Amino acid sequence: MSQKTMRDAINEALHQAMEQDESVFVIGEDVAGCQGSAGEVGSVGGVFGVTTGIYNRWPDRCIDTPISESAIVGAAAGAALVGMRPVAEIMFADFIGVCMDQIVNQMAKFRYMFGGKSRCPAVIRFSAGGGFSAAGQHSQAMYQVMTSFPGIKVVVPSNAYDAKGLLLSAIADDDPVLFFEPKVLYQEACEVPDEMYTIPFGEAAFVREGDDVTVVAFGQMVPKAAAAIDELAAEGISCDLIDPRTTSPLDENAILESVEATGRLVVVDEAPPRCGLTADIAGLAADRAFASLKGPIKQVCAPHSPTPFSPELEAAYLPDIPKIKAAIKATMA
Repeated sequence: MSQKTMRDAINEALHQAMEQDESVFVIGEDVAGCQGSAGEVGSVGGVFGVTTGIYNRWPDRCIDTPISESAIVGAAAGAALVGMRPVAEIMFADFIGVCMDQIVNQMAKFRYMFGGKSRCPAVIRFSAGGGFSAAGQHSQAMYQVMTSFPGIKVVVPSNAYDAKGLLLSAIADDDPVLFFEPKVLYQEACEVPDEMYTIPFGEAAFVREGDDVTVVAFGQMVPKAAAAIDELAAEGISCDLIDPRTTSPLDENAILESVEATGRLVVVDEAPPRCGLTADIAGLAADRAFASLKGPIKQVCAPHSPTPFSPELEAAYLPDIPKIKAAIKATMA
């Protein structure tokens, strides 16, 4: 297997899906790159370069759009209803509010409101999360918000291997999928197979295994939690680290079985705490594994505040290794 960054793994998945199925197409702002400018069209491929090269191979299946998220997602929804498999790109997850009606009141409801007679195999990709000092309007995770809506599937990969397999599953899925890519992880690399493969939705990954504490983390928090757990291993503390990979569907059984075995739970996410995934999973454990708990459930997340622009403030705002270690130790005290 080759070492590939998450950005390259996603790009490879798009190329392979388009080679295999001519109904797959890409649509979004700057997905071709340099459209209408002096540069060579197709040379950029999105603000993060994820769709580079697609226009050069399939110019009729790589649609560069104006800055209109509602139009992008509306076009994707309509195309999916008539048998196409669009992969729409919204530059930043923060802009999901501009196309919320198309996602929540249309795509998410089609199958239910048409009595199961329709399908909407559309994927919407987002760059998500903090760590870039991109300030309050370009740094939100947003997957925790979208997880609350039934009818859509929500994916949050934490590494290049998962990103490729999960995206290929998303493109093949007959329901709408929101695919949130932690942008600080685009350059992180790991071994990724060259061939096509899929990762089923609703199956969590055990990144670390241990006996003392269950740690559940999402997206860019997974490698931070892994580093914290590795440091604690030197102190004789061992932890399960669960990466759900998809928040809807959520692998509840993996989380509950681990909590029942360890008796302790720490949940880590970069999003603010109110009505978020940390609270949701803490509630799940309190409701269905209460008798197994040996200590308080701890949530490690950002403050209930917009993401600050200053690099120093953003570093203090986001969960980090010391905060995760402190939470693990606190639930064992």
